[in-house]
Amino acid sequence: MRCEFIAIGTELLLGQIVNSNAAWLGEQLALAGIDCLYQVTIGDNGQRMKDTITQALERSDAVIVSGGLGPTQDDITREVIAEVMGVDLIRDEEIAEKIRYRFESRGRVMSDNNLRQADIPMGGMPIPQMPGTAPGLICPLGDKVIYAVPGVPFEMKMMVNECVLPDMKKRAGLTAIIKSRVLKTWGQTESGLDEMLTERMAYLDEVGGATIAFQASGIEGLKVRITVKAGSEQEAEKALSDEEKAVREIIGEFIFGTDEETMESVVLDMLRQRNLTLAIAESVTGGMVGARLTSVPGSSDVLKGCIVAYASEIKYNILDVPEGPVVTPDAARAMAEGARNALGADVGISTTGVAGPSEQEGQPVGTVHLGLAIGDYIEAQMTQLPGDRARIREYGVISLLNFLRLRLLGRDANTPFAGKTR
Repeated sequence: MRCEFIAIGTELLLGQIVNSNAAWLGEQLALAGIDCLYQVTIGDNGQRMKDTITQALERSDAVIVSGGLGPTQDDITREVIAEVMGVDLIRDEEIAEKIRYRFESRGRVMSDNNLRQADIPMGGMPIPQMPGTAPGLICPLGDKVIYAVPGVPFEMKMMVNECVLPDMKKRAGLTAIIKSRVLKTWGQTESGLDEMLTERMAYLDEVGGATIAFQASGIEGLKVRITVKAGSEQEAEKALSDEEKAVREIIGEFIFGTDEETMESVVLDMLRQRNLTLAIAESVTGGMVGARLTSVPGSSDVLKGCIVAYASEIKYNILDVPEGPVVTPDAARAMAEGARNALGADVGISTTGVAGPSEQEGQPVGTVHLGLAIGDYIEAQMTQLPGDRARIREYGVISLLNFLRLRLLGRDANTPFAGKTR
């Protein structure tokens, strides 16, 4: 089945709202085995909407339209779809009653224009799932079909997952199970991972089965997505597990998590399993490491606290950093040890570096020193990070946590630490 996605909304064209629906929907269609050939964004103009939907129907089997289903005068998606179909709008009294009830149950007075949302193109039907006041639509047109869903992401996702995708797969006669697994990595470039996996991907191209793709995701790391198609859920899970094992054998040292795991959740779990507590001293990252860790539920049983020592005197007076340059390996080591001592933790980690020209201290922008203190073992590692100020700081966060992760795993031959030392 060939599909197109049309996002409606002048605010999207003006950049006032990011079109996150398009990225999400593209991924879901791919996982369902449905080809999405085009994605188009247009404003709230009836003629352009009609022309775009008509063109989409000429070259695709299904069209998903998002937005323009609300109660206001610029919400004209229903009317445009009815024009494309060559039919009138008819009021669905059952939908109208649901809209009334939503307002009354919240103690609110409903204005009459809300009932426009209950108008359905003749021959169409409302989508059963209705998390908001705007119903979605399924509108068959010969052997083609138009789906209309709200632009509100939560409402759109529910309708697509629970109705649109199953209906599309049924119309397309798709019975295969398509599943993906994401391996999250850090410490290697996208081109580097591609080179490491080139032979494996060439093999998969020959024999079929799984596919491998890459996605750079900033502070979330570089993702390696494995996708398989199978006849059943059980077969798909086995194929995913087999391919994951093969990929891990090639790039295993760079993989820190899978699917919903994050670097911070993985590191916290590792510390928890070893009965270790953590303290942080941050300069260049300005509290971002602590913020990432505290975003994980239950982090308080591991994380003692975070000292944001941005000014040099704070490093000297609170963290016992020797006076002098503060973007150095010695300063990073002293900051990690100072945080551990000040907060009474088992492990201390730190960042100090150069995120902009005004902070250079004779070192290039992007220079970041990472510090680590566990028992008598104190180490610093220098990394050169790319990008602007925001990216350098974000990459500094994940680099520091990965530094700790690898040391906890004992991957470095010079790291004797394997458990609690205090």
